[in-house]
Amino acid sequence: MKLFLPKQHGAWAMLIIPFWLGVISTSFIWEHIPFFIGWLFLYLATYPMLLLFKKKKIPFYMRWTLIYLIPALILLIIPLVHRPSIIYFGIAMFPFFIINAYFSSKNKERAFLNDLSAITVFGIAGLASSYLVTADIHSLALLAFVTTFLFFVGSTFYVKTMIREKKNQLFKYLSWGYHVLVSIVWLFSGQWLITLAFLPSLYRAIFFYGKPLSAKEVGILEIVNASFFFIVISVVLIFA
Repeated sequence: MKLFLPKQHGAWAMLIIPFWLGVISTSFIWEHIPFFIGWLFLYLATYPMLLLFKKKKIPFYMRWTLIYLIPALILLIIPLVHRPSIIYFGIAMFPFFIINAYFSSKNKERAFLNDLSAITVFGIAGLASSYLVTADIHSLALLAFVTTFLFFVGSTFYVKTMIREKKNQLFKYLSWGYHVLVSIVWLFSGQWLITLAFLPSLYRAIFFYGKPLSAKEVGILEIVNASFFFIVISVVLIFA
């Protein structure tokens, strides 16, 4: 049986990076393993679940929702038993799921607001992975949340300017302005290492714009960029 997997390849970085930066901002405990696998299955379940709102192929999407959702819920019981109050992070995600469901029902999954909603959900998961250890949202966890949110918003801007909005001059300048502003804010706040983490994003947003890159090439470059970002922010969190 061929797996029914999400087509948004960039979302895999959003799934992995915020969660594990949340872990790095505190410390690793064994409950993080079932927590992450359960979170992975929950993400996989939301893909067919959101497609249900299109009111097409309902039996097919329902079957795949249950295939992923059942192991997700079983695995997520483990961190919930360890830290029952972590349920509040799931509740915090729900309004953003409603936003995603709305855009799915309108066939507008690529809408910028929909992307922001998804990025926020992944960031909340990062806060939850940190909270699992400390039962508190501390400053390093917030730093991980803010940096990952800003990074993936920038990634969303860039990918759109290279593919769907490549002829939109306003979107180009919004993307350039965003990347410049984020880098300047980190630099003038004295966070030079965090500034370094964002510099490749700034470079590719401006100098790769208009280049004849395929969607696959854009995706590969984003994986490299996200990996660099993850390494640098990990160093920041470890030595903070």
